[in-house]
Amino acid sequence: MDSKAFTDTAPGQILRTQHGYWAFHPAPLPPGLDWSADLIALLSEADRAITQLAEIGKTFPNPHVMVKPFVRQEAVLSSRIEGTQTTLEELYAYEAEQLSFLVSRADAQEVHNYVRALTYGLERLDTLPVSKRLIRELHKRLMEGVRGERSNPGEFRQTQNWIGPPGATIDAATYIPPPPDSMHDALDQLETFIHSPSDLAPLIRLGLIHYQFEAIHPFLDGNGRVGRLLITLLLCEWGLLPQPLLYLSAYFHANRQEYYRQLLAVSQKGAWTEWLRFFLTGIRSQSVAARDRVKALIVLREKYQRKLQEERAYDRLMGVIDFLLGQPLVTIRQVEAGIHASDYKVAQRYVEKLVAHGILREITGKARNRIYRADEILQTIHPQG
Repeated sequence: MDSKAFTDTAPGQILRTQHGYWAFHPAPLPPGLDWSADLIALLSEADRAITQLAEIGKTFPNPHVMVKPFVRQEAVLSSRIEGTQTTLEELYAYEAEQLSFLVSRADAQEVHNYVRALTYGLERLDTLPVSKRLIRELHKRLMEGVRGERSNPGEFRQTQNWIGPPGATIDAATYIPPPPDSMHDALDQLETFIHSPSDLAPLIRLGLIHYQFEAIHPFLDGNGRVGRLLITLLLCEWGLLPQPLLYLSAYFHANRQEYYRQLLAVSQKGAWTEWLRFFLTGIRSQSVAARDRVKALIVLREKYQRKLQEERAYDRLMGVIDFLLGQPLVTIRQVEAGIHASDYKVAQRYVEKLVAHGILREITGKARNRIYRADEILQTIHPQG
């Protein structure tokens, strides 16, 4: 790591370790901020956008069902930043245990672990706030049974790590976080900042926390994904969103190199204003995108209500529709379990009825172990395919 790249305005200290390399020790939050007019305006716009998303999210008939595709979209894109190639449809296939031979099981399990970790974290907030303990619990679920499993799942690192080009040694590192002894102090300070009262706007605090966690880099692997999980959990814990509807990883993935550049610029020269502009722009744009997605799902559900209104089993068929909104790639067995049908044949009858209406489509061409896809729902959830 080039110590000369770290200026006098860096928010921390660059110190040589006992092993002879330089490492960065981030200072406790909060830093002094330059409240420029454009930053204040951007904060207002981001606040307004996320408030509108929260309001429309509350209007959906079954919020717990509607949230499922948003969680899975976040899982796919957050994991893709780290190099996995699983698509949203492949994740649904994996969860249905109908994995195509074209899908990397390891990649799909990594993404599925993200879903598990986020779902667990949201449930755990009822009994445990965002804290070092919860962070370790998230990491354990994220890394179980995948390629990072040897990186001490659920445990903060006891050795040095670093960030650099693929295959780079520590001598060629772009960034070296604090060594384990001072890392724990930095984590304690971050936990204190998360729980302390603050006059700072929540979205500003969220941007500071995300940077600080990535600067500390407390795990041997999975730091990026855990850091992005924390954004979602804090949005919900602080009451900014009633459900995890905002998948900021879409923005980070689309601007991946800029994302890393902005984080590094904070460490090297204290470029907080630029980072917060970048972060708030992501909050604003993804809140608008998620709001439009929820609106589109509401419109699509109303379309299906009209299409099915003359059916004798209207209420049960709408139950299947609501299930499909959260799981648009299904087997009959999944539908049977998802709507608590009395038996397999009843679920099969509902599925066949939706096929006749063009809502579902069988995609295997097989006589057994059939898979059905709700094309319009999947396209609405993820327009890019």
